[in-house]
Amino acid sequence: MRIGIANDTALAREALRRVLTSSPEHEVVWTATDGAEAIALARANPPDLILMDLVMPGVDGVEATRRIMGESPCAILVVTSTVSGNLGQVYQAMGYGALDATDTPRLGPRGEVTGAAVLLHKIELIGRLVGKPDRPPRERCSEVRAGASAAESPFAAGPPLDPLIVLGASTGGPQALADILGGLPRHLDAGVVIVQHVDAAFAPGLGKWLSEQANRPVTMIAEGHRPAAGEILLAVTDDHVVLGDDRRLHYSPEPVSACYRPSVDVFFESVGRNWPRPGVAALLTGMFHDGARGMLGLRRLGWRTIAQDESSSVVWGMPRAAVELGAAEEVLHINHIADRIARLVRNGGPDWAPIEPYRREPLV
Repeated sequence: MRIGIANDTALAREALRRVLTSSPEHEVVWTATDGAEAIALARANPPDLILMDLVMPGVDGVEATRRIMGESPCAILVVTSTVSGNLGQVYQAMGYGALDATDTPRLGPRGEVTGAAVLLHKIELIGRLVGKPDRPPRERCSEVRAGASAAESPFAAGPPLDPLIVLGASTGGPQALADILGGLPRHLDAGVVIVQHVDAAFAPGLGKWLSEQANRPVTMIAEGHRPAAGEILLAVTDDHVVLGDDRRLHYSPEPVSACYRPSVDVFFESVGRNWPRPGVAALLTGMFHDGARGMLGLRRLGWRTIAQDESSSVVWGMPRAAVELGAAEEVLHINHIADRIARLVRNGGPDWAPIEPYRREPLV
């Protein structure tokens, strides 16, 4: 990969350079000593990936991430001296489009580098995503065919269930989720379940950050928990979260070959099979196409479905895939999604009928 480094500390830049040059697959194309320089270099010589520090003089890593994703988008990995000590900024940067975060490797007195393996592993995972086409080859990443199986599922008989709101997000998702959760009525008679592509190490911190931003509790999904009205639940492991036939949430490593973890498609598919009352599904900003087929299956079962629009998405990949597939009933700006969800929950009911696929010309 062609990689740019943005860090104001000479020792950190050297440690990062040594880690990258130790692998023949990577090339350091430029280094920047502050955010403003990184913005200019990303515009003039776009890399495949930027290793972005957070704390820099002048333009910091959060603002640099926001500007780069708006002007010359590319993959960004936050690499900072202490992730745990800068969680607020980490989630801000992720809200603007950073994919992941890790501590900066350290250069020892004899020239040895500690922490290199973790950084290289995260770069490898990002490379698997960035380096593949929109429809990845089967041998590299299995495609979850959630829509077909969900659409074949009949509504099961059983006691009345609370309405369910399911949200899927990836790149730029933290801020989009904060906007939606903060805009929902505090006493909405529905449960909310969130699947956000994020490293398990950061999921608990993300839940805390979302709670602070939205001024309402966001709870980590516990194995075997049953969704209920008034709860906001967040997936917290690298395994997929699924709704079982017992109508409780479980974690599963299958399918192992799914590139996106936790997978929105896997979750939406399980909801279509096992939650007989149609609810509301929204697919938010993110790269590639995870969640589109799963949402199509939900729409065919009578769920009301929303895709975030291009103008308010950091990366219009996942929502765009949903639109092109006919999975999205509505395409809305992030500022309008919370209000629309609330109206649908208040006006809907368990007998919502399946509706015809959304018709729109393919996007180019």
